[in-house]
Amino acid sequence: MNASDGSGSPGGELVQLEDSARALLEAFATISSDLDTDSVLRRIVVSACELTDARYGALGVIGPDGQLGAFITEGMDDATRERIGAYPVGKGLLNVTAAKTETFRLDNLSEHPLSAGFPEHHPPMTSLLRVPVRVRGTVFGQLYLTEKRNGQPFDQRDELLVQSLATVAGFVIENARAYGLSERRRRWLEMFSDLNDLLMPPITLGDALDRIAEAVCDASGAQSASVVQVPEKGEPFAAAICGTPFTLTPEERVLFNKAVRTVVETGEVMDLPVRDLGNAVLAPLRAHLTMPGVLILTRSGRQHAGGEVEQLELLASFADQAALALDRTQALEDREQMAVVSDRDRIARDLHDVVIQRLFATGLHMQSIRSAAPTDELRERIDQSVRDLDQTIRDIRGTIFELQTRPRSSVRTEVRDLVREHIPILGFPPSVHTEGPVDSTLEPEVQAQMVTVLREALSNIAQHSGARSASIHLQVTSTHLRLKVTDDGCGIPDERHERGLRNVRRRAMLLGGSLDLWPNDPSGTIFVWSVPHSADNSAAEDAQPLSRAR
Repeated sequence: MNASDGSGSPGGELVQLEDSARALLEAFATISSDLDTDSVLRRIVVSACELTDARYGALGVIGPDGQLGAFITEGMDDATRERIGAYPVGKGLLNVTAAKTETFRLDNLSEHPLSAGFPEHHPPMTSLLRVPVRVRGTVFGQLYLTEKRNGQPFDQRDELLVQSLATVAGFVIENARAYGLSERRRRWLEMFSDLNDLLMPPITLGDALDRIAEAVCDASGAQSASVVQVPEKGEPFAAAICGTPFTLTPEERVLFNKAVRTVVETGEVMDLPVRDLGNAVLAPLRAHLTMPGVLILTRSGRQHAGGEVEQLELLASFADQAALALDRTQALEDREQMAVVSDRDRIARDLHDVVIQRLFATGLHMQSIRSAAPTDELRERIDQSVRDLDQTIRDIRGTIFELQTRPRSSVRTEVRDLVREHIPILGFPPSVHTEGPVDSTLEPEVQAQMVTVLREALSNIAQHSGARSASIHLQVTSTHLRLKVTDDGCGIPDERHERGLRNVRRRAMLLGGSLDLWPNDPSGTIFVWSVPHSADNSAAEDAQPLSRAR
């Protein structure tokens, strides 16, 4: 601004007016060149500083609760912001709810009765210009400018320039918010249409939960998204997480778990503040076939969020769609299990009604022709064949009994059920990976011992390790079973009493196997229980008489 004659002459005032108009037009063009709301807000602060030659500027945005919801600053470097610490909470002159329609200038803000002072490491500030920013007649926030670079206080010209900028900024913010809302709505609608494709079978329930968390995190632009399941007994636990989740103190976790159960009981969306980090939005997953759950989004409180009400409505609709998809996934899993049970029953009926009856008829026929055998040797061979048929019938009857009375679940099912049983105790769902013919080769004794050992390993993690995650890897080869359980807890101390581990080690030795314990990197324990098994050998022996029969 070069009104250099300082005489108040018409020529000097005209030059100053032209410079102001040019600067104001440039500011209008700058703040109108972007459609992202956060970028627009920062451009407004920068343009206001450039118009008034202010060293520092800030825009305090009114949040949904009427308090200071976001605070965009200009003029301080990152190191200064870090030394100052948390952003202001909206007290004193920064109270966005006080005198919302008032524009005022202060030559010395410390003399104002509302002045609350500055925190430690805050740069000194003397003069202040505060101008409200309105969107559709409603105060959106307050624009603050301090410390002109020439050391002079703000004058009427500065006030008029910033008021003009604030007027145009209201229209630009409204346009950016409308665009942002339409983009969010478009992303949500696309996610609605893609949800069925994401959860198409074959897919496990755990994978479905992971994909739901990823989808909602992407559609909402949140810092993190998680699916928390709520058992009848025990604490709620995060079954799937996407993004960077927040941490809670023990006291906060109690309140958070209470809020989660409230959302499940009421079926209503809840907005929950999380310290000074931001807020968490909780939406119920109203599924009927799976464990009750809650979809949780976390967002920074310093990010401006437009269209808050519609965001919550879109999240609630997405949660309902996700719940239907989870019910479908669970129903498909249940149907697969029922199909297995039905096949076992059908095979058992066919063995009893067809195979055994034919073998029995064959044995009777052979006995009827025994009397016609010309030699004792031939009669002995017929008797031996009849005895073999009787043994075969007994074997088949045993198989039928096993098929009908032994819904002994598969190894994978037993492991999954055991993990699900321990989730409330652990506070998190361990990941499970299987490799090899897990369900088809293990002898019942080895399977029973493995389940007992896994139960002991999970109990040790829950009671002693303080772990936040764990993984289970079950590998079955033609000769060995190898169970590997890894956690990120405190590890096994050098001096320990191996009561439970001694039993686990003994079980391995009785089966001719071993137990190994290694430190995990960077923390925790690797538990490896390995034993031989001979299911393939017994299967080969069972196959030999059939080969001879052929």
